[in-house]
Amino acid sequence: MKLDILAIGAHPDDVELSCSGTLAKEIAKGKKVGILDLTRGELGTRGSAEIRKQEAETAAKLLGVEVRENLGFEDAFFVNDKAHQLKIIEVIRKYKPEIVIANAITDRHIDHGKASKLTEDACFLSGLQKIETFYKEEKQEAWRPKQVLHYIQWKDIEPDIIVDISGFMEAKLNAVKAYKSQFFNAESEEPSTPISSSNFLESVRYRAANLGRLIGKDYAEGFTTERHAAINSVFDLI
Repeated sequence: MKLDILAIGAHPDDVELSCSGTLAKEIAKGKKVGILDLTRGELGTRGSAEIRKQEAETAAKLLGVEVRENLGFEDAFFVNDKAHQLKIIEVIRKYKPEIVIANAITDRHIDHGKASKLTEDACFLSGLQKIETFYKEEKQEAWRPKQVLHYIQWKDIEPDIIVDISGFMEAKLNAVKAYKSQFFNAESEEPSTPISSSNFLESVRYRAANLGRLIGKDYAEGFTTERHAAINSVFDLI
C-alpha cells in the first residue's frame, strides 16, 4: 500500500496532539494516511503500554487512517543509530509516502527532539540505493519523501508553514480524547502530569485557534521544515 502521508511520533498521542487536524483534512480529501509510533510510551506516568495501544487503535479509527504501526523502540532510551534508522527506512520504503510529518525539532520531552532528528536522517538515507532493506524477504526499492515537516509540541516554536484546519478541530479533539489515560479526567486517581490538567487539554484548542488567528481562519496547525517549501503559484497562498 502506498501512502500520501506518513505521520511519525515518538509516543502514541504525539501525532494526535500535534497534526491530527491536518491528517483529518487530507483524509477527507481522499489522501491515504498512516501513523507510525516509535515507542509504546511504556514509561509514561499514567496508564500503561497496553492501555495506550488500545487508545492508539481507537484514535486511528476515529481519524480514518489506513494503517498504524508501532516499532517498539525503548521509550526514553532509543537513539539515532544505524539499527533504529534502518527500522524506519523499512517502513518508509514499505509505504512510499510523499510527505513525512515528524516530531518537533526541539521540545520539553527529550524523546521528541531525538525522534525528530532520527526521522529526518532516516528519510534521507531511505533514498540511497546502496542501503539494502527487505520486506517479506524481498529487497525494497529506495524511496525518499518529497518533504519532511515537523509539527509543534510543548514549546511555542515559530512555524514555517501554517495549515488551515477549520472544520476539523472536533475530529482532532476526538482523537486526542481517545487517550483517556493520559489527559484530563476528573475521575482519574492517577498521578498528575504536565499534560493531565484541564488547562493542557484546553490548550489544544486555544493553540489551534491562535494559529488560525494568524492566518485569518478559525483553527490551524503549524509546522517547521528543514527544506525549502516550494509552491507552484503565488495564488496557492491563502
